[in-house]
Amino acid sequence: SCFRLLCSLLIPALFLSGILCVCLVVLLWGIRLWIQQRKKQLTSAGKDGKRPLLVAFFHPYCNAGGGGERVLWCAIRTLQKKYRNVTCVVYTGDRDVTGEEIVEGAFRRFNIKLIHPVKFVFLEKRYLVEASLYPHFTLLGQSLGSVFLGWEALLKCVPDIYIDSMGYAFTLPLFKYLGGCRVGCYVHYPTISTDMLSVVRNQDTRFNNAAFITNNPLFSKFKLLYYYFFAFMYGLVGSCSDVIMVNSSWTLNHILSLWRAGACTSVVYPPCDVQTFLDIPLEEEKSTTEYSIVSVSQFRPEKDHPLQIRAFAKLLKEKRLGQQPSLKLILIGGCRNEQDEERVNNLKHLCEELGVSNNVTFRINIPFEELKRHLAEATIGLHTMWNEHFGIGVVECMAAGTVILAHNSGGPKLDIVVPYEGHITGFLAENEDNYAETMAYILSLSPEKRLEIRENARRSVHRFSDQRFEETFLLSVEPLFK
Repeated sequence: SCFRLLCSLLIPALFLSGILCVCLVVLLWGIRLWIQQRKKQLTSAGKDGKRPLLVAFFHPYCNAGGGGERVLWCAIRTLQKKYRNVTCVVYTGDRDVTGEEIVEGAFRRFNIKLIHPVKFVFLEKRYLVEASLYPHFTLLGQSLGSVFLGWEALLKCVPDIYIDSMGYAFTLPLFKYLGGCRVGCYVHYPTISTDMLSVVRNQDTRFNNAAFITNNPLFSKFKLLYYYFFAFMYGLVGSCSDVIMVNSSWTLNHILSLWRAGACTSVVYPPCDVQTFLDIPLEEEKSTTEYSIVSVSQFRPEKDHPLQIRAFAKLLKEKRLGQQPSLKLILIGGCRNEQDEERVNNLKHLCEELGVSNNVTFRINIPFEELKRHLAEATIGLHTMWNEHFGIGVVECMAAGTVILAHNSGGPKLDIVVPYEGHITGFLAENEDNYAETMAYILSLSPEKRLEIRENARRSVHRFSDQRFEETFLLSVEPLFK
């Protein structure tokens, strides 16, 4: 009787589940057909009567001015050079500027001039991917938000080829299965990584793992469970991609372990404008009355600017004991929004607290020529982000002729600040003491020894040139154009 009861409940439940699944498949197929119909209505033939191939890049913050944006504009320029019948589209949430201003900004900041015009699709729901909207479960909130933002993008323009160039992997199945597009992605940084799982597992306190969680074993277990669930979902959506490009060995290792799509994954180092920096003449330092230490990175929490300021304060404290040349720290970076501006104000307060305000200068959203000038005059290039996926700023500092001091992790450790032809190219550090000691050591070296390190670093950065990026990028995206 118990078996009969089970059967009488189970069979209708299975039947109902089957009907719901069929209805869902029919609904999704119907949406796909409707979108395809919409695509035909929205696109028109070109001058030669052929419909151009629409290649869309999903980059909601395309006007931000960081390394990710340099990849975007170089990728577009590369496709414009190679394919004649291609129209490039950028989905962006930068509604406070015009398309012309965005293109002008790309030229001003990165020295990148596009060959043909770009079509911009302005999105209204970018707030859905802002971290500030999700004080808790931020990863999940932003990822689900990106699906809604992606849906808005898909309704406004249906491309033939879709490339997520900003790390919103949850949009990939949307464009592949509902939009009927060939999809690719360029991964700067995995949304979740095995390192993040180990931080929670080991109950370490970091900017993305609050102290109240690390101090509570139950909260830590729950967060670990949430991270594992998210990692599983992330792997699922990422594996939908037909072409996967990653920016470094570090990112490659994480994406291979999470997405398990090795056959279509390749390393494409981001394009660094090394030539422009290599044009700066490399000479032995003449002035020893003042040394400048320069940091180039966006004002985001993970970049860890407070570590730079604290290490610099420690260096100053030790240097004041002897009669030394004066030191200054110049923090150069881009501000994307109010949170970034607030972060800069907090950093200024930290300088006041540590009594180093007179020695620290902030340069925000500066033109390219000014950036070049600061790097040409700098002795040390400073970088402090833990597990930086690649580190374009690190490469630029090395190309410009500074002695680089980067974080001993991620891209700088595995790909950039590595010996070249058996010679040292820079230095790595991990904490406040390390940084202060290494800066003191670099400043104590003779100008001849520093020049030798700078020359080695310069020779090593040709691997990260625009030309090398163009070659590897075209090779990787080729399957999408077949």
